Amino acid sequence: MGTVVDDAASVEFHAFFERHYAELARLAHLLTGEADAADDLAADALLALWHRWDRVRAADHPVAYARGVVANLARTRIRSAVRERRRITLFWSQREDRTENPDVPGRIDVQEALRRLPFRKRACVVLRHAFDLSEKDTALALGVSVGTVKSQTSKGMAELKRLLGTDEATMRVHAGVLPTGGAGGRDR
Repeated sequence: MGTVVDDAASVEFHAFFERHYAELARLAHLLTGEADAADDLAADALLALWHRWDRVRAADHPVAYARGVVANLARTRIRSAVRERRRITLFWSQREDRTENPDVPGRIDVQEALRRLPFRKRACVVLRHAFDLSEKDTALALGVSVGTVKSQTSKGMAELKRLLGTDEATMRVHAGVLPTGGAGGRDR
């Protein structure tokens, strides 16, 4: 059961939400340039404000506080997008333009086996063995630790060996059996 103070805070927050939601969404849109994300950022900001409503309503300028929360969330979103673009650029910049005399049946087998791996294992195997990235560069590209790259690559290769029924899985992946161009190489 709520108390009178809780009910008053809830009513006050609801009024704040109604007055400022559209403005905060517009701010998020202008900061990120993403109309679709603006509503989500405004909602996330208001949720954060609700969790700290006692502090917000005691502030000299609650709307300024709310704008600051939106700005911080927008900055985080932009930074995440930049990191993701860097990962994608790193991933695709390491690929060769074409493979000489590819083993088509082998390529199909490896592609099918890779599709059966969970994404993180697949990404570690592909970056380490098909693109010859170091553990550190793979970790950077995926935003994970070097230890995660080591374990996921090891587990992924063991699973590929089981799926392909051969100990040549490492050689087949490393030798460029994977497609290096076109949509087939971008399966996620």
